[in-house]
Amino acid sequence: MFALSGRRQAHNRLAFNLISAIGAQLRRGSRQGYTSDMRVHIPATGLYTYPDVTVVCGEPQFLDDTRDTLLNPILIVEVLSPSTEPYDRGRKFEHYRSVPSVSEYLLVSSDRVSAELFTRQPGGGWLLTAAGRLEDSLELHSTGCRLALADVYEKVDLDISGVLVP
Repeated sequence: MFALSGRRQAHNRLAFNLISAIGAQLRRGSRQGYTSDMRVHIPATGLYTYPDVTVVCGEPQFLDDTRDTLLNPILIVEVLSPSTEPYDRGRKFEHYRSVPSVSEYLLVSSDRVSAELFTRQPGGGWLLTAAGRLEDSLELHSTGCRLALADVYEKVDLDISGVLVP
């Protein structure tokens, strides 16, 4: 029970830190960020997902007048948990790759310092950039943002021998 609650805390804290770090950098410009309450529609499969963080460039396109389902994300961020990691890395990534507007997919681990950025290449392939130390940072070219892992993991309880990232 304690490990599960620690993971939930880590997941929520990571999502908050990501939203804060990305949001602060998007304030001036044409890109807009959304929290996990914004649904994303995958037209190729009919699937609806709720990523932890989503960013659009320019005017957001919505499925209907309710404006709760986004059609044109450029960046999708998922915070991994042990129960969802295989799906987020596999099938869900397949779904996201089918959305033409998605140019970057960021996976952030909730049980260790680790972030993996997948960037769509001109030929349709995806390039992986991995970071695994607090001193590392990632360039999110689709958004013009730079993510320092020290900021992403700030005050996150990784539940490894009581380690709290300062």
